[in-house]
Amino acid sequence: MDAKAAAARTHEFDVEDIEYLRHGDKPLLAKVYKPRGEGPFPALVDLHGGAWCLADRNSDKVRHEFLAGHGIVIVSLDWRTAKEGAYPKALADINYAIRWVKLHAKELKTRADLVGISGQSSGGHLAMLAAMRPHDPRFTSIPLPAGSPPVDATVKVAVLSWPVINPLGRFRFAKRQAALASPPEWPAGIIDKHLQFWGGEENMTEGNPMLILERGEKVTLPPAIWHQGRGDILHDYKDEDYKGTETEAPRFAANYKKAGGTIEQCYFETDRKPGHSPDLTKIGDTFDKMLAFVGKHLKA
Repeated sequence: MDAKAAAARTHEFDVEDIEYLRHGDKPLLAKVYKPRGEGPFPALVDLHGGAWCLADRNSDKVRHEFLAGHGIVIVSLDWRTAKEGAYPKALADINYAIRWVKLHAKELKTRADLVGISGQSSGGHLAMLAAMRPHDPRFTSIPLPAGSPPVDATVKVAVLSWPVINPLGRFRFAKRQAALASPPEWPAGIIDKHLQFWGGEENMTEGNPMLILERGEKVTLPPAIWHQGRGDILHDYKDEDYKGTETEAPRFAANYKKAGGTIEQCYFETDRKPGHSPDLTKIGDTFDKMLAFVGKHLKA
């Protein structure tokens, strides 16, 4: 974050790593950014990108600090990734984390009715899937401690940054690119990471927010916003298996609205190269739009 953005903060904040869940001898940590003040503040359970295999709760620090500095609690999660957390195990961790945040809302300076979810790239996919299926028995399989009051994993909003909304479509797109006479470098890594997490196309089809809506499944649809860089071919490509003309972002938005949800779509200019992480200091007014969206839907 640059000096200008830091100077525009409305809140100072504290940062702490907290164990929210444990599998055997392996703790799962959340990096919690808490604005100073009484609150309650709106909260976002945040999911990092990395093609379901890479990165951790420390990723996307620029976004976390900006939002915390403007009065939003950020709970940035680690969860089981890649082969360790092959689908749907990662969703069980995320579902538990949402309930954990609600259970500990007072200590986190929020309220159970002020909790949303956010995610970037593959984390955006997981955020949308968790929001759509908060009661899926596979996702709710980890109980809260005995005696805990009943809370569920519904969220009030979903904030998406260039999500991999259609894992099957992206996997097949990467395979087509890899089969070109002079293929680019990025497809091999993408193909491998999809397979590590999903195992195969059957899971990529089942846990697929785009296809869930096109299959007409009954899901939960919180207000959503999708931030997308123009020309980002890894997230807003044209799916050759889709008969319509839209790329992924407008296709999903149309499906979401048709199913009864509301979604805002915000494009920004970018020079991002395929296979490289974006520079979060060069994504236009995306953070300001996130703040406006959260302020509109998560009012204390």
